[in-house]
Amino acid sequence: MIDSNFSKKITEKFMSNNSSAKWTFITNHGLVLSYIFHNSTSTAREIANYIGVTERTTHKIISDLEDAGYIVRQKTGRRNYYIVDPQLPLRHHTKTDIMVEDLLESLTKESN
Repeated sequence: MIDSNFSKKITEKFMSNNSSAKWTFITNHGLVLSYIFHNSTSTAREIANYIGVTERTTHKIISDLEDAGYIVRQKTGRRNYYIVDPQLPLRHHTKTDIMVEDLLESLTKESN
């Protein structure tokens, strides 16, 4: 069991260093996939602005996700509509037993 004082110190340290973070636990691919899952008609510009990457990077990530089968892109007029396949496994060789659906659920849960 973790000591509550220890947990509080870790949280305080994280919050004080958060503004200078150079890396995150979730990759841009994971963030784009999650955003598309919840906002299936968003433009690449909207996704890029939300994630904090360039529009060009967003287009590349969308292409990667589409090529790997994680999303399907459908054209509706001049806009794209995306469908996420939540039944595919995560790509890392040590995490292939975890489905995309599990990741999306954990990224969606509200904090208590």
